[in-house]
Amino acid sequence: MTEREQRELKTLLDRARIAHGRPLSNAETNSVKKEYIDKLMALREAEAKKARQAKKQQAYKVDKEATFSWSANTPTRGRR
Repeated sequence: MTEREQRELKTLLDRARIAHGRPLSNAETNSVKKEYIDKLMALREAEAKKARQAKKQQAYKVDKEATFSWSANTPTRGRR
C-alpha cells in the first residue's frame, strides 16, 4: 500500500471514529480497513486488465500475406 493510500485509510478510520463519537472497536476498524482494501484491489485489478488488453493489442502480429521463409528458420551455422 502506498503512502497516499495509507493516509486515506487513516482519514477513513478517523471519519468513522468521529461518526460513532467514540473510539472504534477492533471489529469496526477491521471492517473499515477490509472495505477500503477490497475497493483498492478492485481498482488495481481493473487497471491491470486494461493494461493487459492494451499490451495484447500492441503485440506483434504475424503478416499472414507474407510467404514462408525457410532461411529465417534455418540456423546460420547449419546443423551440428
